[in-house]
Amino acid sequence: MLDDFVTFGRSGLRVSRFALGAFNFGGSQGWSLDPASAHRLIARYRELGGNFLDAANSYGGGEAEAIIGDYLAAEPHARDRLVIASKFGSNTRPGDPNAGGAGRKAIMQTCEESLRRLRTDRIDLYWMHLWDPFTPMDETLRALDDLVRAGKILHVGLSNTPAWKVAEAHWVAQARNHMPIAGLQLQYSLMERSIEIEHVPMAQAYGMGIAAWSPLRNGALSGRYRKARPDGHDAEGRAVFVGRALNDRSDAILDALIAIAARNGVTPSQAALAWLRVQPALAMILLGAHTVEQLSENAAAATLHLPPEDIATLDRISEPNIPYPGDFARRAIGTVSGGTRINGITAPPGAGSPSQGAAKG
Repeated sequence: MLDDFVTFGRSGLRVSRFALGAFNFGGSQGWSLDPASAHRLIARYRELGGNFLDAANSYGGGEAEAIIGDYLAAEPHARDRLVIASKFGSNTRPGDPNAGGAGRKAIMQTCEESLRRLRTDRIDLYWMHLWDPFTPMDETLRALDDLVRAGKILHVGLSNTPAWKVAEAHWVAQARNHMPIAGLQLQYSLMERSIEIEHVPMAQAYGMGIAAWSPLRNGALSGRYRKARPDGHDAEGRAVFVGRALNDRSDAILDALIAIAARNGVTPSQAALAWLRVQPALAMILLGAHTVEQLSENAAAATLHLPPEDIATLDRISEPNIPYPGDFARRAIGTVSGGTRINGITAPPGAGSPSQGAAKG
């Protein structure tokens, strides 16, 4: 079911279209999984054919990586068959300014700590978890390239980073012959489509893959939560996350999603994942399941194909507001093309500005 692999960005790294996220492995939150439960999820994920585990140095206070490391130690042949990803950047030692961020010292320390917890000699894909405004990008990229050359990490990615900073990283890496940015990990779902404005076209232009986190908007797209029923928002202690996602716009999206799911005989979660899977530039979807049953249900979206009219309905109802200059650029297509069809796109001439019109003569 999950043995549909793609190469991530312009790299040769083969990854499952659906990855297993370890955000809820370890820790003491309402959504936290103990090691035995997490190991059952990994085992089921592998049975379904998946090969990508995504962790971070901060997940579960470091326990997530240790849980994965214990699994790998108990399954000696699993390491080479799995793609192990982790992240740096989050500070896990309050009061120590060099324990977080993207400076050289922090990266080297964090990588060594992650390798020890994961019980492995390399991390297949190492993400910068978030942008560090205090560190020059060239310092970050040089440190990562040194880790690549040392064989401690194999590929590099950026997460939760502004598009202009990703573009800088791409060109610095190109100019200095550093390991290129393979892809981006970004929040993306029917309820959060902001990345389509800048990140998606940039990823397409630069050959970067996109991995979507929170594809069900913290569970809001499961259909179990509604704005009018706040008493049911606290499943697994996630009320603060679910509450942020629910508003009048989300209600309209959920109404359409639930109707489409019922018409196709699937769950709202499966329909939401099926819509996301066909979005441009998307390489991978991170599943954050709490139970084996939930993982199996969500994984079934890998083979679900919604009718084109249902995809179009979900596109329309969830369309993001596009600020200037992105909105101007889209309206100006007709001014550029003169109303002709280019690369499958047709727009009326002179649509960029009310002051523009067809020239006389």
